[in-house]
Amino acid sequence: MRRPCRQTAHATLAPGVSFRIPQGRMHSEPKSTQVIYPARRILGSLDLPGDKSISHRYAILAALAEGKSEIEHFSSSRDCQSTLNCLHALGVPWSREGDRVAIEGVGLGGLRAAILSGRAPPVRLDAENSGTTMRLLAGVLSGQPFDSAIVGDASLSRRPMGRVIEPLAQMGASIRAREGNFAPLEIFGRPLHPIRYALPIASAQVKSAILLAGLFCDGETVVEEPVPTRDHLEIAWQQFGGKIQRRGGTIAVAGRARLLGRKLSCPADLSSAIFFVVAGLLLPDTNLVLHNVGLNPTRTAVLDFLAQMGAAVRIMTLGEENGELAGDLHVSAGPIMRGGVIEGKMVPAMIDELPALAVLGTAAEQGIEIRDAQELRVKESDRIALLASNLRRMGASVEERPDGLKVPGKQRLRGAEIDPQGDHRLAMAFAVAALAADGPTTILGSECADVSFPGFYESLEKVVERG
Repeated sequence: MRRPCRQTAHATLAPGVSFRIPQGRMHSEPKSTQVIYPARRILGSLDLPGDKSISHRYAILAALAEGKSEIEHFSSSRDCQSTLNCLHALGVPWSREGDRVAIEGVGLGGLRAAILSGRAPPVRLDAENSGTTMRLLAGVLSGQPFDSAIVGDASLSRRPMGRVIEPLAQMGASIRAREGNFAPLEIFGRPLHPIRYALPIASAQVKSAILLAGLFCDGETVVEEPVPTRDHLEIAWQQFGGKIQRRGGTIAVAGRARLLGRKLSCPADLSSAIFFVVAGLLLPDTNLVLHNVGLNPTRTAVLDFLAQMGAAVRIMTLGEENGELAGDLHVSAGPIMRGGVIEGKMVPAMIDELPALAVLGTAAEQGIEIRDAQELRVKESDRIALLASNLRRMGASVEERPDGLKVPGKQRLRGAEIDPQGDHRLAMAFAVAALAADGPTTILGSECADVSFPGFYESLEKVVERG
């Protein structure tokens, strides 16, 4: 089996200081395959990994806090491990035991560049496949007294970064990117000033980057959202002792806030849970319970949509911990699902769940239509194109559009060879589709699921009944 090869290009960060920046890891062949066989039903209960979005934000705020933080049920994803690795490179001590992470906060002024030969060289950070790591740390690093660079793998290096560079530049940041829009990002640390910024496109990552940069400003930083996006950073900000004002679609934070270390716990990731929900809805006689799933109102539009379809998904319990709502979900065999249209403000609220919902559309009476979702073309892959091509491989009829898909309902799928091209959500979506197909399905490069859900296939097998 070949090792991934690495391509490099020379870049200069400051006069007399240079280093090598990887342009992304190029994989000549998939590392592994996973064969999924049809199932009769989904039965049992599961505890799922901690929420990715929350884990990223807890880790970064814990690093900037004073004192020790302990985070239970921290995400097992490779993406969140990338954030921890980057924090380590910035001088933040942390340790991990199972799903518990302990982070020794260094305070707002404590991030550092290692001193070599009497000078501080630029800090090189590897976000790997994690767009959240790259965008959020860009906000933090812009206000540091040292230079840095953030690199990523080949997939991340194709994802647009201009949307976060623009507002940070308005705050006084100096960031250089390939073609002005793509990683690697070279960040020249300097003092920042607060701004009031209206997001042209709803993005929790861009919002979070601006607010984190606001920590290093004197004065109030304000972000205006066109539609509400996930507010995990705002909730965590208050948990760590920071002051934040939220008025409708406006979020304001004061700079130089003193954050204090905390003991926190992450709920299970709803975006991961949806793959099991869809698996249960695709098969008859389902009886599935998913424990302690995050039910933050900015994330539950997908459950509202499923309810409108007539899907038999209900919340069994509901509680709050560390400002985040969570509860157990029950999925059962129910009435025939109607289908529906996802468009407009619904899209950013459900962006991570759209691949699984496209698969579910094949089983609904009226199918599912996705509009206004151009963002899917610049995720870890062109998800619109790959959803269409791989659904067709499974025998489905799909209409691909520039901004989405139309998936007719009441279609029978057949087993096929699926190529998610390294996209974790596509690998998991088609593994779920395979359960309802005729014949076995092979997922190429199946290990990419580890980006968000290590052990996904094993968890799926725990609740699958065959025969």
